Amino acid sequence: MSLIHSFTNRLTEAGCDEAGRGCYAGPVFAAAVILPKGFHHPLLNDSKQVDPANRSLLRDYIKENAAAFAVGTVSVEEIDQINILKASFLAMHRAIDQLKKRPKMLLIDGNRFIAYQGIPHRCFVKGDATYASIAAASILAKTYRDEYMQALHTSYPQYDWLNNKGYGTKAHRDAIALHGLTIHHRKSFNILPKEQLLF
Repeated sequence: MSLIHSFTNRLTEAGCDEAGRGCYAGPVFAAAVILPKGFHHPLLNDSKQVDPANRSLLRDYIKENAAAFAVGTVSVEEIDQINILKASFLAMHRAIDQLKKRPKMLLIDGNRFIAYQGIPHRCFVKGDATYASIAAASILAKTYRDEYMQALHTSYPQYDWLNNKGYGTKAHRDAIALHGLTIHHRKSFNILPKEQLLF
């Protein structure tokens, strides 16, 4: 698949995407990426369509060749306080905050966004499979979050975060039923089995 580099050639644009929105455990991560004109990599695509080895390769290439990039996170505690949708937008805002260049346009993966400091934005459903800067952001958000969850796995191996990265797989659900929730689980997601909610 050949991704379109830019939405507009007239403005400096940052692509933004998040990772971990639907997970049972762990922070939500987001990235913002400004790509230089002419940026291209044949493997670049929506992170869900790229295997782990190539995601790692792409992460290094993006970091080395992007005009600017940053990653933002929102903690489990914050997710539980403000809800996951607002947390996803906040993670993007935190990533944009850290960019060394100020973009003139934001390209957002998805259909909603909370405006950031007066910078115009456009939302695109499946934008990570269309625009290179959003695809690059999806790669960074995904790889940084996966790395974080893999590190947590060493302290909580029973939840299989090495493989499920906090998503609600059967192994993860079974571990929650057996061991309960950790400080890294999102309590607002109501993921305890119903019979445990009585205690």
